[in-house]
Amino acid sequence: MRKKDDTLRDTLIKLARSIADTDGIDAVNIRTIAQRAGIATGTMYNYFSSKEEILLALTEAYWMQTLPEMNTAITADSFCGQLKEIFVFLKERIDQSAGKLMNSLGGLEALGQQRMASMQSALEAFLLQSMEGDAAIREDIWNEQFTKQQFARFVMGNLTMLLKAKSPMADLDFFIAIIKNTIY
Repeated sequence: MRKKDDTLRDTLIKLARSIADTDGIDAVNIRTIAQRAGIATGTMYNYFSSKEEILLALTEAYWMQTLPEMNTAITADSFCGQLKEIFVFLKERIDQSAGKLMNSLGGLEALGQQRMASMQSALEAFLLQSMEGDAAIREDIWNEQFTKQQFARFVMGNLTMLLKAKSPMADLDFFIAIIKNTIY
């Protein structure tokens, strides 16, 4: 078996993204990507076993690019202000293309969720850093049963649920009010 070329794999993912952006996710397939890359269709199978696997790689690449963009886009001073900005930023990305990608994973949805755990961990770390940067948060609330890490995980879980909700803005405002009443 030939050694895989990471550069070619990256090129194939970029081509898949280009196809998804211009022609839609349904147009992404092994044959089209191979044609655009100028390689044999069989070579594609050295890198991806199915369309779903390509879409999974595309979803991962999308989120790996999106999280650093989010870090620079968040400018509010307070944790709650940052939380609202994070929500709006992520909601826009999900509504644009990330949601379509995630919904197209088909049989690989469970694997996709497993691989996205690292992205959620990065977001939790960002939330924790945001809390630590907000001097207005009371320090006397944290103890062994109520840690900043647990709270960041709690916020992350609820943020994820709100991102999946049909009309989340009113619920987001309520959630932020709960956070304010808890930590300030």
